[in-house]
Amino acid sequence: MPGRRKRTAVVIIKILLPQGREKTRSVSGLAKKRVLAFDFGASSGRAILGEFDGESFKMEEIHRFSNDPVMVRGTFYWDVLRLFFEIKQGIIKAVNKGGFDAIGIDTWGVDFGMLDKEGNLLRNPVHYRDLRTEGMIEKAAEIVPKEEMYAQTGTQFATINTLYQLFSIAQTNPALLEETDKILLMPDLFAYLLTGVKKAEYTNVSTTQMLDPNKGDWTYDILEKLGIPTRILPEIIDAGEIYGMVSDDICEELGCPKVPVIAVATHDTASAVVSVPTDAKDFIYISCGTWSLFGTELDKPCISELSLKNNITNEGGFGRNVRFLKNIIGTWIIQESRRQWIKEGFEVTFADLEREALAAEPYKCFIDPDHPDFATAGNLPKRVQKFCERTGQYVPQNRGEIMRCIYQSLAMKYRYAFKAISETTGKKYETIHMIGGGTKDRLLCQMTADSCNVNVVAGPIEATATGNIAVQLIALGEIESLAAARKIVESSVEPVNYSPKETAAYDEAYDRFLKILG
Repeated sequence: MPGRRKRTAVVIIKILLPQGREKTRSVSGLAKKRVLAFDFGASSGRAILGEFDGESFKMEEIHRFSNDPVMVRGTFYWDVLRLFFEIKQGIIKAVNKGGFDAIGIDTWGVDFGMLDKEGNLLRNPVHYRDLRTEGMIEKAAEIVPKEEMYAQTGTQFATINTLYQLFSIAQTNPALLEETDKILLMPDLFAYLLTGVKKAEYTNVSTTQMLDPNKGDWTYDILEKLGIPTRILPEIIDAGEIYGMVSDDICEELGCPKVPVIAVATHDTASAVVSVPTDAKDFIYISCGTWSLFGTELDKPCISELSLKNNITNEGGFGRNVRFLKNIIGTWIIQESRRQWIKEGFEVTFADLEREALAAEPYKCFIDPDHPDFATAGNLPKRVQKFCERTGQYVPQNRGEIMRCIYQSLAMKYRYAFKAISETTGKKYETIHMIGGGTKDRLLCQMTADSCNVNVVAGPIEATATGNIAVQLIALGEIESLAAARKIVESSVEPVNYSPKETAAYDEAYDRFLKILG
């Protein structure tokens, strides 16, 4: 279910090292490597201390904080200075626990800060759910046709993408772009505030729709056609490289060691995919949380008429592999519905909602989770009812029926994505790996197995933090490779397996689901 555990989580991960390998002494003075991972989600953030002794490492959550965007005069902003304050608090707590050897930061994608020539923020970063990008996909397509855009970027069309955020500014406030010296995506911005270095990590850049995945560089010609100045783009570096060292003033202020800030796979999904517990060449994953990232891993981009038709994106992974995926609105709809009912005075838990959904009659109605109606905050239960009415379906009358509609619609959209990816790659997948906080939702996991008619392996729950720490340890020379990191995870987690049960009912209902997609 959405929402991460508030209690301290400790995960022990073991690895067998080659014979004769020497342990290195850490900055903290121990024969152990300790790294500090910051993991930012759309509603909360955490600082996790990972410790590696040459044979195993453990993770301990040492600081947790809310991530509360703020509406100001009609614009939805991230409270970036408050979030940087929380990073400092996490560093102080890590120092008090014995120090650390490196820092890594992962966040969501697409959003960015704008810096002037003095390196100061021109404004708070705007939230991807802000309405400024409405209609921008169509307007940009008048200048750069969709076929040309996709051929160069291989990126799924979505109004939240950085490209459309910047295009909106170019259309409505070009003076702001003139003042801008550099833009930095959110993890790069936090790294800059710690180090003073302005660089862009590859996996997060790949979410912007401004990267050519074949060339591995910005799509300068498209940006220039859209009136976006390319001088504002920073240098791109790979996951596992170092932004720079923590600055002297931060070290003095916080009493922390002068350690490297490592560019982990800074897009949270890219970090999560690092921790998929498999050695299979071909696998499907769902990084399941507020968003559901449904995809597979490829050696090179897949950009074709079929991938364009299916609107599948090519995003970067560790080692510049490709996360070939569809971005689906995930448990956000469940989270926001619960918030609405709490506002109305009903103190319902996620467990309550799951029980009520199970008690409701199945397959009576569906929504398209990715419809614009469900993309922004508000009264989502009412929007679910209106969607069903508008599409000529049974209108759910109570919480249980609304929740059953949401759950089954998510499972059906997973099936839709599963078919699209299988069709486009020409590969057959026997298992779906569900990773991340959404794996705590057993009902969603079982419905996914039933809808897709394959086995679902759920875990690890702490996928993003695990991947963040693993990449830091790879960068520090403590783990040899991505494959070795996945072996560690595979041998340490205890996955929950879900086998298909109600496949025939889902087969019949799927045809009705397709009709409401339009």
